Amino acid sequence: MTENEFYARVGQLTAKHEELIYLKNEKSEVYNGTYSRYKFPILTANHAPLEWKYDFNYKTNPNLLQRIGVNATLNSGAIYLDGKYLLVVRVEGWDRKSFFAVAESLNGIDGWKFWKYPVELPDTEPNETNVYDMRLTKHEDGWIYGLFCSESKDPNASAGDLSSAVATAGIVRTKDLKTWERLPDLKTKSQQRNVVLHPEFVNGKYALYTRPQDGFIDAGSGGGLGWALIDDISNAVVTDEQIIEERIYHTIKEVKNGQGPAPIKTSQGWLHLAHGVRACAAGLRYVLYMFMTDLEQPWKVIARPGGYFMAPEGDERVGDVSNVLFTNGWIRNEKDEIFIYYASSDTRMHVATSTVETLIDYCLNTPQDGLRSVASVQNIIKLAESNYKLLK
Repeated sequence: MTENEFYARVGQLTAKHEELIYLKNEKSEVYNGTYSRYKFPILTANHAPLEWKYDFNYKTNPNLLQRIGVNATLNSGAIYLDGKYLLVVRVEGWDRKSFFAVAESLNGIDGWKFWKYPVELPDTEPNETNVYDMRLTKHEDGWIYGLFCSESKDPNASAGDLSSAVATAGIVRTKDLKTWERLPDLKTKSQQRNVVLHPEFVNGKYALYTRPQDGFIDAGSGGGLGWALIDDISNAVVTDEQIIEERIYHTIKEVKNGQGPAPIKTSQGWLHLAHGVRACAAGLRYVLYMFMTDLEQPWKVIARPGGYFMAPEGDERVGDVSNVLFTNGWIRNEKDEIFIYYASSDTRMHVATSTVETLIDYCLNTPQDGLRSVASVQNIIKLAESNYKLLK
C-alpha cells in the first residue's frame, strides 16, 4: 500500500464511521402504548473511535492493520448531566476484557459519540481481572456513584479450573464522569453482581438493592432482589439483607432477578426496572420487568405487574449471548420523558422511550401474575368481557 493509498483508506474509514454516528434514528412502527422502540441500535462495536483500533502512522503501520479490536458495547449506566444524555458503556474488547467508556448524545436517541479516551479506574484491586455493568446513581449527598461488578479468579478453584470466578461490587464516585475516586469494594456474606445504590438516604443511611448469590453464575440459595442499609459508603459493609423481590417458580424470574438502574421517584412511588431470568430449551432467557415500591418505605413493593415489560425481539435475539435483554441505565429528563437504555444479546445498545405517567399507569393497572394458568385465563376473560360490553 502506497502512502497515498494509505491515507485515502483512512479517509474512507473516517467517512464511514461518521456516517454511522450521525445516522438518524426513528421509532419502530410496532405499538403497545407503553414504550417506543427504535429502528437502529444506538451503540455498536463499530461506534468505537477509530483511534482506539488503528495506528494511523504510515511508518509504523504501512498496511493499515487494525491493532486493537472492540467486540461489543453493552450494559450501560446512564445519567442526564448538564443537558446531555450520558452513558457509561461497558465496552468489551477482542481480548474478552471489559472496560468503561463515556458516550454522549444531545437528544438521547441518536448522534452518540464516545469521549476521546476510555475511563481509567483507579487500580486499587490487584486481583481484579474484569469490570463491567456500572449502575450510576446521583445521590442526595452530592456525588454521582458508580457501582459495578468486579470479577477475579476464584482463589479456591481446583487445579486446571480456569473458569471459576468471584464477583464483588466495586464502588466509585465522581462529579463529572471524568475524575473518579475508587472506594473499597462492598463487603457482603455472598457474591454480588447486581448492586444498585438508592438515590436518597433512608433513616440516615445509604441504601442498596442487592442480589445475593452462592456462586458467580448460580443464585443457589439467593432468594432474589435484596435490600440493605449501610452506615458508611466509604467503608461499605452489609450486615443484614432482606429479600424484597423474590424469585418464583415458573415465572420470568425463576432462575435469577436483579435491579437494573436506580429507581425513579414519582408522586405515587418508586419506579423500578429489573431483569428476570428463566430457563428454556435454548438456555437462559433474560427479559426486563417492572415493579413499584412505596414512596416512604422503598423496600415495600406496592405494585407488581405480571409478566415481562420488554423481551428480545427480531435481531435483538441474536448475538454473543443470544435471547437476552439487559438494562442498568435509564434517564428521566425535565419533561418527565423516560429513556430506557438496554442491551440485546450482550452485543449492542438500544433505546426505548416512555413517560413517567405511562409507566406509573403500567405498573398500577397491569394485572399481577396469578402464578397459575387458570389465573391467566381469568385475567384475559375479565378484560375481554369488559371490551365486548363496550362494543355492544
